[in-house]
Amino acid sequence: MQKSIIRGLLIASAGLALAAGSTSCTKDLDQEPRFELTPDKVFADLQGYRQVLAKLYAGYATTGQQGPAGGGDIGGIDEGSSDYIRQYWSAQELSTDEAVVAWTDPGVQDWHNMNWNASNILIRGLYSRIFYEISICNEFLRESADDKLSARLNADDAATVRKYRAEARFLRAVAYMHAMDLFGNGPFVTENDPVGFFQPPYYTRNEYFTFVEKELTELAADANFADARTNEYGRVDKAAAWGMLARLYLNAQVYTGTARYTDAALQAKRVIDAGYRLTEAPAGEVASAYGRVFLGDNDATVARTEIIWPVVFDVNTTQSFGGTTFLVNGSTGAAADWQRKVGQTTGWQGLRTTSALFNMFPDTTLDRRGRFWTQGQTLQINDLRQFSQGFGVLKFRNVTSGGQALGGSQNFSSVDFPMIRVAEMMLIYAEAVGRGGSGDANLALGYVNQIRRRAFGLPTTTPSPVADVTSQVLAPNSTFLLDERARELHWEGHRRTDLIRYDRFVTAAYVWPWKGGVAAGRAVETFRKLYPIPAADLSVNQNLKQNEGY
Repeated sequence: MQKSIIRGLLIASAGLALAAGSTSCTKDLDQEPRFELTPDKVFADLQGYRQVLAKLYAGYATTGQQGPAGGGDIGGIDEGSSDYIRQYWSAQELSTDEAVVAWTDPGVQDWHNMNWNASNILIRGLYSRIFYEISICNEFLRESADDKLSARLNADDAATVRKYRAEARFLRAVAYMHAMDLFGNGPFVTENDPVGFFQPPYYTRNEYFTFVEKELTELAADANFADARTNEYGRVDKAAAWGMLARLYLNAQVYTGTARYTDAALQAKRVIDAGYRLTEAPAGEVASAYGRVFLGDNDATVARTEIIWPVVFDVNTTQSFGGTTFLVNGSTGAAADWQRKVGQTTGWQGLRTTSALFNMFPDTTLDRRGRFWTQGQTLQINDLRQFSQGFGVLKFRNVTSGGQALGGSQNFSSVDFPMIRVAEMMLIYAEAVGRGGSGDANLALGYVNQIRRRAFGLPTTTPSPVADVTSQVLAPNSTFLLDERARELHWEGHRRTDLIRYDRFVTAAYVWPWKGGVAAGRAVETFRKLYPIPAADLSVNQNLKQNEGY
């Protein structure tokens, strides 16, 4: 499998003081392990820089220095639970109509019950994981300054590291964007701040937005940042910057109070025009064209043409109890047929969905995106802790497009997680134009219908009276695109942000089973649109301010 950026990664950072200059996380969530090698030894040559770059990417996929368990990057939380994708996904999905969880570990049920507080250990873990990623990116940027490159490397190698530097800036910008979206406000640190004990200044959501926009805009014009579709698989390029800008601008009114829909449409269109396209070839009897995007060999098949930035996972080289291992195993039951379907020999019996998502699909025989495990499961949920209540979601499956199971005896996953893919860009363009942004309304509708035709197993370029919708779905007061995003992008980490943008996350205008801890669902406090800054961080950084309501 083509996952070379990750191979050999764990030998890279053992001994490197990557946590220097990070946020004021408490001692029990301190960045670990303690490092012994100095930066001059780690960043001694091009290979050293490349290995640390791999660690920056792996910050989104792995949890520590010694495989799935051992030498965790952050303490105070079970290492397997501390994975970036696992925590980000939980905050974005378990708090919504798309997912529930049966486990009763500390803090887990708070996600769907929407009763979390500033002491929730998982929110602390999410916060620390985000700022750990920022801290290691800052260290890389600090050690790749021009004066250090000229002292350590020849001109050709220094030029290569400047390309790596652009990628590090992107990865840091994404982490800050997640902090802005989830927490709104918080600490701010860059490579220019002091190393060692340092209380970072407090940044507002508007200030975060300005920083992220500036970084992504500069990268989109940076000659050192790879052009679209020219970088090594698993690494980012200008198209990823355009894609994150499109997402940023789509939500700009929530973040800043000022709509930026024309900008969202422009950036989404740049990505679409770069040559990414929907996967249209099904994998025989194994998966539909849509389902193929989420198989264990999505890095090596036509699915690659759809994914703009994958977080790479491999059963042998990026073992983690988070990421897509969490999504595959966590949503699988004890039935052998179920386990074979997803390519594993175990099931963690945790994640399911509610009737709200299932009911988004009027006919799952037509819409291939609606794939659920119903045998032995009830649609109605009377007890969130009972795994048999709620349908299973068969989206991420650890099998190849030829049907070969990849989990083996280790039961880790090789499914790459799509952080950005072209279908999202098409839906962003449609929504942005529908909300009043400049663009082509016919093209916007065409993108929606292409997505729906693929979902119905039809050629994307052929009009269909069954799959196609009319221009009414683009009306500003329509929630069709919100529902279509749920059908197309469910379990990909978008739902909370989408519901907030449509003002349906906390209000009584839309409820789902067990929203707010009530079986029928209820409105919750407005302040829950943001997560709290962990109380422990507030206690050690007097510059920070708690979000309203906590």
